[in-house]
Amino acid sequence: MAGPRAATARRSRPLLSACSATAGALLLPFMVAAAPTAAAAPRCDSTEDCLAQMTLEEKAGQMTQVNHTDVMDDTDAVAEYGLGSLLSGGGAGPDGDAGGTAAEWADMYDDYQRAAMQSRLGIPLIYGVDAVHGHNNVEGATVFPHNIGLGATRNPELVRRAQNVTRHEVLGTGIDWNFAPAVSVPRDDRWGRTYEGFGEVPRLARTMGSASITGLQGHDLDSESVAATAKHYVADGGTAWGTGEGDYAIDQGDARMSERELRRIHLRPYRAAVRADVASVMVSFSSWDGLKIHQHEYLVDDVLKGELGYDGVVISDWAGVRQVEGGSYAEKLRASINAGLDMIMVPDDYEQNIDAIVGEVRAGRISEERIDDAVRRILDLKFDQELFDKPFTDRSYTGDVGSAEHRAVAREAVAQSQVLLKNDDVLPLSPDSGKDIVVGGKTADDLGYQMGGWSISWQGSGGDTTEGTTLWEAVQRETDGTDTEARFVGTDTGQDFSGDVGIWVGGETPYAEGIGDDGDLALSEADSEQLGDICAKTDVCIAMLVSGRPMIINEELETADAFVASWLPGTEGAGMTDVLFGHERFHGRLPVTWPSSVDQEPINRGDGQNPLFRLGYGLRH
Repeated sequence: MAGPRAATARRSRPLLSACSATAGALLLPFMVAAAPTAAAAPRCDSTEDCLAQMTLEEKAGQMTQVNHTDVMDDTDAVAEYGLGSLLSGGGAGPDGDAGGTAAEWADMYDDYQRAAMQSRLGIPLIYGVDAVHGHNNVEGATVFPHNIGLGATRNPELVRRAQNVTRHEVLGTGIDWNFAPAVSVPRDDRWGRTYEGFGEVPRLARTMGSASITGLQGHDLDSESVAATAKHYVADGGTAWGTGEGDYAIDQGDARMSERELRRIHLRPYRAAVRADVASVMVSFSSWDGLKIHQHEYLVDDVLKGELGYDGVVISDWAGVRQVEGGSYAEKLRASINAGLDMIMVPDDYEQNIDAIVGEVRAGRISEERIDDAVRRILDLKFDQELFDKPFTDRSYTGDVGSAEHRAVAREAVAQSQVLLKNDDVLPLSPDSGKDIVVGGKTADDLGYQMGGWSISWQGSGGDTTEGTTLWEAVQRETDGTDTEARFVGTDTGQDFSGDVGIWVGGETPYAEGIGDDGDLALSEADSEQLGDICAKTDVCIAMLVSGRPMIINEELETADAFVASWLPGTEGAGMTDVLFGHERFHGRLPVTWPSSVDQEPINRGDGQNPLFRLGYGLRH
């Protein structure tokens, strides 16, 4: 996602001469936060007042969003070019790499905000992140199950509470804009973003997406809200296999369907998001019948802004404008802005973006009215969130990031997301039974694998990348002080061991976006072998599949005595043991149809195919 910074020539003169006198006063990035009074006060007090005073260059700056790593060594540029927004793309933390504590994020945010308010009009930034399952880029934050797991809970009130926790933790780092929730309706499980959707039917995306928006924003936008984003508009979950952009097989591909199907399945969650007053909508990389959504005037301007009456901010995806048809960057940008995009996630060459907007307006190819409409939407959002009055981090939230209270909500979400696919009188277990338990598999004691992609880093990774509880650690807590002996064998399942109960935890390793496009959906040979070993050496065995989508598990299902779809649970592995040991009942239900072979993909409810498990399946105990 986030590549190396493009080399660009710096101007020898500032774009906004009124800012040059303040350049020396700007702080170096990420110093210890100074008092908020170090920033200049805004010099406009309403959207219309700001618009009336702004130059065309300043308006173009407000429409430009830049990855923070491209200004972290040149914070003068934030005020010099009047940038409207920064983001941390691909998990870029305060030092540019993945990670960083909540306090470090807050210091970074406040430094950038002080820099922005040194501009001529003192307009504050709005800062965006991908907090897609908790504030997942921040070390020590609470990480929830990915959306597919939340969809399995069928509990929108729990989703609202989860997003309210995320709101508190995001505010604790100063951030005010979240690129979530994804209200995609994934229709092909081979898609690498399947886990970002709540399920294969629009009803799940509508109900869970609306609950997410309310949890993040509250009922009205103000200084205690995090602006939510409904993404990726529209039909990104309906693209056809083999049409993916670049090396991807399906991601960023082409949705080849009738308008009736697009409206019936993929547009409905956006109607609900607009009714929920979502602050922003992010446009998809993908296309509809060959035309990129980033330049689709009918879908963006006519349908979203016109028919649905959407009056919030429409933002591009990461460098999405560059995928638009056309020759020069200015031509691509013109098509996107005229189609209805308001803010451009550049994310690096902000000078080129600003120049192109200014040049296209002066040439009469983008109207001043279109620019004013875009900037008005951006400024309205900033005023709604009271950023002009309260531009800095509210540190009263910072100490609660990753708190026990927050983790308890995540643990509840994990427990409710577990779907019991098979149970031959094995579950629930009893920690007091005295039956010895053997735990193994590559994910049993790997927090990074348990969280999946979009966890600290963009793609995620294995290991203890943050704070949390693995399944093995949770089993140890359950059996500590009892007559039950718990043994960990990890991936070394060929060794000599035996036990009464075996628990295998394996499945997918972390991935995000098109990197995860997978035409096989097969478990690895190592996974299958380790499950077989554990089941052969214990009296009964339980398989816990950690994955972002259904996988082809026919043989493994036969091998195990009980089988659980655990999705991508996040940091709170104790939620998995809560259902294994009967503290909570299994009541998760499949949010997708589970194929019996990959040849059935795409497979969805009502298409006449015979799945391994139908949508909504889930045993109780």
